[in-house]
Amino acid sequence: MIDIRILWVDDEIDLLKPHILFLENKGYNVTTCTNGADAIDLASEERFDIVFLDENMPGISGLETLSAIKQKQATLPIVMITKSEEEYIMEEAIGSKIADYLIKPVNPNQILLSLKKNLDHSRLISEKTTSNYQQEFRKISMDLAMVNSYEEWIELYNKLVHWELELEDINDTGMLGILESQKAEANNLFYKFIKKNYQDWLTSDDKPTFSHTFFKDYVVPNLSKKQGLLWVVIDNLRLDQYRVLEPILNNHYKKEEEQAYFSILPTATQYARNALFSGLMPSEMEKRYPQYWKNDTDEGGMNLFENEFLTEQIKRSGLQIEHQYFKISNLRKGKELADNYNGTKQNDLTVVVYNFVDMLSHSKTEMEVIKELAGDDKAYRSLTVSWFKNSPLYEIIQKAQQLGQKLIITTDHGTINCKHPSKVIGDKNISSNLRYKTGKSLSYEEKDVYAVRNPKDIFLPSLTINSPFIFAKEDLFFAYPNNFNHFVKYYRNTYQHGGVSLEEMIIPCGVYNPR
Repeated sequence: MIDIRILWVDDEIDLLKPHILFLENKGYNVTTCTNGADAIDLASEERFDIVFLDENMPGISGLETLSAIKQKQATLPIVMITKSEEEYIMEEAIGSKIADYLIKPVNPNQILLSLKKNLDHSRLISEKTTSNYQQEFRKISMDLAMVNSYEEWIELYNKLVHWELELEDINDTGMLGILESQKAEANNLFYKFIKKNYQDWLTSDDKPTFSHTFFKDYVVPNLSKKQGLLWVVIDNLRLDQYRVLEPILNNHYKKEEEQAYFSILPTATQYARNALFSGLMPSEMEKRYPQYWKNDTDEGGMNLFENEFLTEQIKRSGLQIEHQYFKISNLRKGKELADNYNGTKQNDLTVVVYNFVDMLSHSKTEMEVIKELAGDDKAYRSLTVSWFKNSPLYEIIQKAQQLGQKLIITTDHGTINCKHPSKVIGDKNISSNLRYKTGKSLSYEEKDVYAVRNPKDIFLPSLTINSPFIFAKEDLFFAYPNNFNHFVKYYRNTYQHGGVSLEEMIIPCGVYNPR
């Protein structure tokens, strides 16, 4: 076995001779001493893999010894052993980042378990996780062959994200490669499922919650005159990113329920987020509110009237509520809202749209430094966590918790890392999005797209009489034949949205109560 060196510190070390012999017979190398001062010197002079430390010793106490060793070797695992069950001692030890806490008398198996937990932890978790995924792989493969409802797709996508995060933790590239293949297969089947069902869903009673029904289905039931509600929409947030933010949210909020809803097509901000706030499909927005709606070829911002759309939806719903809407697109605006957030305490509903993740995905396309920092999905998640922890949004959420406000956190659509090009041809006025196109004279690869020749069939506006919509499947992105190689090199491995994929269409939503 690998040479594992243990330092055991106890003023009655002679009484522990049977424990030490037990460990030495298992192949561990044990050094002993009887006081804190010697322990501090030994830990400074020699390399140890772990320390067992008695809490109650004459002279320098166990807690003082712990602190002194940690100052010099912050990552050295230290297991505190004590006769006392005093709560303050446990709290002091835990606050000093001990690796484990054992109550005397300890038996050899407790010591062995603590060693395995601290020294073999990564290996044991890696082996168990790999074994569990291998078993689950077969089950997911069978599920993929049979999945036939939106509920089953939500469940299956949750499983895939769960295993992606689990395998990422153990850094098993082989298993992650297998999972990537399984995700690709899932996205291919999901595309076929959407192609078959999407149009019928929009006029059926048996359909998932969509962007335009989210407010009615999830926000309205959580409104209360007794408790304000903060509704946060983080643009472009995928399920995997939401999952890694959850532990941070859990410090201040406890999750009451988690749901998932489906983004409408195109899975793009102009369509999905306007639908979220208006409670209408795009063709209905164009008809009812032409002063607010803009088509792909129109000049000006596409999402300038979200608050007006929301206000109209609140009126149509017959709700008598006070609400405020904030769109945060830079650090200054975020800090401004965080500093003044207590001013929202009279609101029944406070809406915050935060654009950072969307900006991050676009920056990955345009800036080399972001391409390196977010080179793959794991790095993209890590960057999202780092931003969130240090963002004004996190401060806003903490202020909401202090005001006792309920929290809904969600997004308008997801995004996918695009790997493969698909050629498309059209006139100069076709839309510029890389995952969907609309306009005249479109020519494309039929096998690569979900094509809707009459946009009205899926409640989308028509730019002209012959302006179909096409949506890219899986991880494809549209590229023009002119200057094809340069275009493909520039956009490959960038995060895009607008098309049909699990990542873009299945949207996370958590409802939280303040702790």
